[in-house]
Amino acid sequence: MTVTAGTGRTRSLWYTGDLSCAIQTTEFARPQTGEVMVQTLFSGISRGTEGLVFRGEVPECEWQRMRAPFQSGDFPFPVKYGYANVGKVVEGDAALMGQTVFSLYPHQGVFTLPSGSCVPVPADVLPERAVLTANMETALNAIWDGKPSPGDHICVVGGGVVGLLTAYVANGLPGSTVTVVDTNAARAPVARALGLGFSLPEDAPGDQDLVFHTSATPGGLGTALTCAGDGAAIVEMSWYGAREVPVPLGQDFHSRRLKLISSQVGTIPAERQARWTYRRRMETALSLLSDPVLDRLISHRIPFDSLPEQLPDILNKASDVLAALVVYDGESKPTTP
Repeated sequence: MTVTAGTGRTRSLWYTGDLSCAIQTTEFARPQTGEVMVQTLFSGISRGTEGLVFRGEVPECEWQRMRAPFQSGDFPFPVKYGYANVGKVVEGDAALMGQTVFSLYPHQGVFTLPSGSCVPVPADVLPERAVLTANMETALNAIWDGKPSPGDHICVVGGGVVGLLTAYVANGLPGSTVTVVDTNAARAPVARALGLGFSLPEDAPGDQDLVFHTSATPGGLGTALTCAGDGAAIVEMSWYGAREVPVPLGQDFHSRRLKLISSQVGTIPAERQARWTYRRRMETALSLLSDPVLDRLISHRIPFDSLPEQLPDILNKASDVLAALVVYDGESKPTTP
């Protein structure tokens, strides 16, 4: 990658059509005052959202709201999409020079963005683990929406990365009992390593004080409703894209006075907006990643160059993947002529 006096050329991943993607050459500008140039170390793949993008399942009514902060292109295709980037500041703002930072940037080797859009990674958080920041933000936002209390019996239906992180944060409440429910028994060792209970759907606990649903399947939502105790809330964290999803609101849903609450990381809950900024939330999410046990959530490491070949399998709903870490070891460092 060569940087000239004003611009540079690097490589980035683009979703180019239904079930297709490619690495393309991308230009970026040299940093101006208040900006930094970042060389990517790692990026993280959001299997849920990026899977919807890859399959062309982002509904037209959400094309603007679902834009990633530094997305290029427009839905449906082609788009440069992603929001979990950890890199090193190599040029620009002196206050950030040489620091490892997290930003909501797509999969790209080198890029320039405003200094305020970078958050330094704490010293006790490994750069690899920091790619989970966006997922942890989603978990934190859901905890705010669900409002769990100490001593609660809490169930999380869906043992993916977001579900496990939500359960992990909820488990920090004194006296709480947290169970992860998933159809994949291979999730059990990871859940237990995080200090959580685990069960298959047929053995899921009932009479729960609070339930989070993250499986993005109608069956999982049905299980979540079954787990909830009378008068309890089910926090729906799944986003289904363009799919229509049947919700079992018959039988005893009304008589048991269950509450179905939506949670979406794009908006901070209204009661917190006067005090919480997106940056404060991101900084808090990063601070919650200090525990080395969370490294168990990174199940796959993918060289950047291999993304076009490996992404179809990684984003396949049937794949046994938790967090997929994209490694940029092969990316050349920026140079000036």
